[in-house]
Amino acid sequence: MEPLRTIVSRTVVVQRENVDTDQIIPARFLKVTDKQGLGKALFSDWRYDEAGAPRADFVLNRPEAQGCRVLVAGDNFGCGSSREHAPWALVDAGFQAVVSTSVADIFRNNALKNGLVPVVVDRATHAKLLASPGAEVTISLEDRAITLPGGETAAFPIDAFARYCLMNGVDELGYLLGEAAAIAAFERARGER
Repeated sequence: MEPLRTIVSRTVVVQRENVDTDQIIPARFLKVTDKQGLGKALFSDWRYDEAGAPRADFVLNRPEAQGCRVLVAGDNFGCGSSREHAPWALVDAGFQAVVSTSVADIFRNNALKNGLVPVVVDRATHAKLLASPGAEVTISLEDRAITLPGGETAAFPIDAFARYCLMNGVDELGYLLGEAAAIAAFERARGER
C-alpha cells in the first residue's frame, strides 16, 4: 500500500442513500480472492444493462467521471453485508475516498484496511458537495479535514491507528512486522522473569 497523506481530486456524485455492499459489488462477483479487476464490476447493476453495455445515464460512465478519486455518496453508505470486496472494487476503480454523512461501521473498517478513506462530514458540507459534482476537493489525513473549492474546510473523524497506517503505507500486519525487534525484546525480557 502506498502512503496516503493528501488527496486532491474532482468529485463524482452518486446521490443515493442506503447504498449497500451488494449494490457496490453484486454477489456474483464475490467468487474471486484477487482485488485486481473488481473495479469493472463496481455498481455493475447500475452501470450496465442486461446485455453488459454501459448505461449512458449512470454517472461513472460519463467522461467527466474519469480520473475522479473522490466519490460523494448519499447517507448510510456501505450498509448491508460485510463483504470486503466493496472497498476492493472502489479502490480498483481508482477511488481513494468516499464522502458521506454516515458510513456503515463494517464498511468503514474494511475501507480503512484497504487504503480507502471514509470521510464523514456534516450535512451542510455534504449538501454543498452533492450540489457540485466535479468540484475539486482536498482531503488531508494529516489535518483530518476536507477543503471545498471555496476554501471552506470541514473536519472528519478517523481512527488514529488507521490514519497512521494509511499515512505510512502499511497495513496492520506490516505494522506488526515493523515492530518485530521490540516484540522479540519483550519476549526475551518476559522469559527472564
